[in-house]
Amino acid sequence: MSATRAHTKSASVPSADADADADAAGTELDPDAETGAATPGTDQGTDSEDTLELRLPEELLALLDPEGTGRGGHREPSRDDGTTPPYTAQPYATPPNTALTPACGDLLGNIADWGPVTTPAGVFHLVPVQVHRDLPLISRWMNDPAVTAFWELAGPQRVTEEHLRSQLTGDGRSVPCLGVLEGTPMSYWEIYRADLDPLARHYPARPHDTGIHLLIGEVLHRGRGLGSTLLRALADLVLDKRPACARVIAEPDLRNIPSVTAFLSAGFRFSAEIDLPAKRAALMVRERSLRDLL
Repeated sequence: MSATRAHTKSASVPSADADADADAAGTELDPDAETGAATPGTDQGTDSEDTLELRLPEELLALLDPEGTGRGGHREPSRDDGTTPPYTAQPYATPPNTALTPACGDLLGNIADWGPVTTPAGVFHLVPVQVHRDLPLISRWMNDPAVTAFWELAGPQRVTEEHLRSQLTGDGRSVPCLGVLEGTPMSYWEIYRADLDPLARHYPARPHDTGIHLLIGEVLHRGRGLGSTLLRALADLVLDKRPACARVIAEPDLRNIPSVTAFLSAGFRFSAEIDLPAKRAALMVRERSLRDLL
């Protein structure tokens, strides 16, 4: 499933979830099932006019960044010779101890420590993106025709790299992650603070609303209902790990029927149609109070 880049071209990201649920028509239209496009996470990092500025006191930043790497600074793991290990799937067999890149941490309760969750499809966990390791894989996914229409990140690797770094060098309100199922990276996610995102201007946001963008990267994982399975598991994980969050939000393109269907199957409810800069979206909501009913 793919979401669509909703608000602006720098918006978070589209979802590839819908792809997973589209076994009909043979076209996985929506690689980002959950939110429908790169709406909140990415846009916020690249479009200063569309971003709600969040500044932390210098004293707090100093405590959070004792080594003085600077706000948003981050380090990639390296070998003794100074090079970055090549990307392989095996290191994801168990949750790695990777620190989230923003120097001030993330504003989502440290996703790197959320750990794995057991789903009907197998053990799944989110691994925060490391650009030098994960860029080739994510860029390849972004150039898949089924994904391109909604994420708008096709082209050379630098296009995807800019999208990732706009989040990784930000203040932690949006976190790009690989979705690892049974030890294999197979999806790309963006978990973001919807209440701090430009999206909040388009719906009655509540404090700590958390948004999701999803892209099912590998074709073999699409069209099997996997998007719905992972969306439900991830939404429940957000609610479990973020006690202050009462709702998980998504905004897939209204035209992306497979994506909208995937959210509905995952326990989200259709709340409203909203006009975003880059699309007309279906506002999908999974509420803590209804999680056991839907």
